Amino acid sequence: MRIGALADTTGVSPRLLRYYEEQGLLQPVRLSNGYREYSDSDVAAVRHIRTLLAAGLPTTVIAQLLHCVHDEGERLIPSACPGMITQLQRESRRTTEAIAQLQSSQQALDTLLNAALRRRGDGPIGADRTDRRADPT
Repeated sequence: MRIGALADTTGVSPRLLRYYEEQGLLQPVRLSNGYREYSDSDVAAVRHIRTLLAAGLPTTVIAQLLHCVHDEGERLIPSACPGMITQLQRESRRTTEAIAQLQSSQQALDTLLNAALRRRGDGPIGADRTDRRADPT
């Protein structure tokens, strides 16, 4: 199948499919006219790439782990590839650190916003982090 058919089948734009190829995640056959030819296994690979991206893995890690996953029904199942657990643990730690940094940033922003609201004469924002005055009701 050509790139347009793969895009239609997977819901991923041709531009993004070309990016996956640049990152070494897809290796379509090149026809003599330069067109890319994809197989049914590329449909599964795109599904796996999307799942791994949704898990927060960067494409460099996905390139190392893509061959370590397969479908079992609707679920993506990891195989026992060397280094996979180490990579996933590293990415889990990276995500945990990013979450902690974002929580710290959120607290700092809330502190600044509450100080600005108090200075203006408004009360602090509520636990839901919304400024009640913005609600027209």
